[in-house]
Amino acid sequence: MEFRCPSCQMQLKAEPDQAGQLAQCPACNARLQIPADMPESTLTGPRAAVRQGWKETDPTNPNMLVSLGIGVAMLTFWFLILLPFNPAAGKSNADYNTMEFVASLFYKHFFVSLLNTLFFSWAISILYLKLQKLRHQKAALLLDVLPMSLGKEINISNVGQFIDHVYKLPRKLRDSLMVNRIRKALELFEIRQSASDVREMMASQSDIDSARIGGSYTLTRAFLWAIPLLGFIGTVIGLSQAIGGMNFANVEDVTKIVASINNVTSGLGTAFDATLLGLVLAMTLNFPINSLSKHEDDNLNAIDAFCNEVLLPRLYDGVGAGNGDAAAIADTVVKQLENAHRELLTDLNELSTRMVAYATNLDQKMSAFQTTVTEEFVTKTAAMRDESDKAVKESMEKVSKYIGGLESGIKGLNEVLTNLGGKQIVIQQVRRRWPWSKNDGE
Repeated sequence: MEFRCPSCQMQLKAEPDQAGQLAQCPACNARLQIPADMPESTLTGPRAAVRQGWKETDPTNPNMLVSLGIGVAMLTFWFLILLPFNPAAGKSNADYNTMEFVASLFYKHFFVSLLNTLFFSWAISILYLKLQKLRHQKAALLLDVLPMSLGKEINISNVGQFIDHVYKLPRKLRDSLMVNRIRKALELFEIRQSASDVREMMASQSDIDSARIGGSYTLTRAFLWAIPLLGFIGTVIGLSQAIGGMNFANVEDVTKIVASINNVTSGLGTAFDATLLGLVLAMTLNFPINSLSKHEDDNLNAIDAFCNEVLLPRLYDGVGAGNGDAAAIADTVVKQLENAHRELLTDLNELSTRMVAYATNLDQKMSAFQTTVTEEFVTKTAAMRDESDKAVKESMEKVSKYIGGLESGIKGLNEVLTNLGGKQIVIQQVRRRWPWSKNDGE
């Protein structure tokens, strides 16, 4: 998920499981708290709406600090077990029992033996952690990464379904060499749509994984080389001390000469014990290193075989028919026509289903609309009829009143005309005289 530093506004990123934790801005070194709840649009992890690859962990290199801690614990436990069996200083080697002899190998030349045992226990802890990772890788091989239920052929139209299936695998198993390689191959095929590009990518990825597995044994092989070398160093130190302890100053005293020779031979025996311990530890460490390396190589070969025998043959990009092979071209055309015909029939069936559903829905809507219109028409017609009856009634009343008034007027006019009889009415025009006129005639 993405967020900004509140001090310098630097754009930062964090994993979703780090939400709410305290961190330090790499730009301004300010202390900040990663937001506990981020919007969906800012997420780039599993909660994101877009599909993105998950963060890969190292499939073969264990944590060095964890392995060192286990090695130190094993070293301490082993020396505490041998401590009660450590022989006394003056006891002869011939008088040692088995446990005393083993304890003497570790407690004589203590510093060299301590380093040898630390290297051995550290290497064993690394191999143990690598073995756990190898078991995890083998468990992932049991996953059905490319189910046949999604299609026998992986093409452009259904590759997205296979990728989505990979993203639905259990989180603890999908972060493995095989699942990661399949995911990368499918996503590359979805983008490039070329099986040859996928083949080249997987070959390159196989080389990368092989080099990563080989590099994971660098430290253990260094321990395998250093352990016997430290044994030789302990031997040289013992020889130096033994030879330095020789004293032949008084050659006439045979007793002193014999005692000096006995001290030298005893010192030589102690010196060679360091070499013996180094060789035994190196030989013991050599077998699990090579055995685990072989198992990891076999696991990598199984992944390569799955990709070459299962994934690649199922990839179909539509350009497999080339090099002028007419039969291959015809087969490709036939397959494309079959795919197109199948897709057409599928689309037609889907379209027919949609049209039937649309027609049914339209009939229901038309029936409901017709019922509604009929009800509204009846309601409005009744209302209009009532209003029309009311208006006609009012108009009749007004016409009746008007006719009654007209009848009264006609009667009155008849009475006036009757009263006038034969009387003559003279209408005389009176001319108005204006002040500015000169005579009456003007």
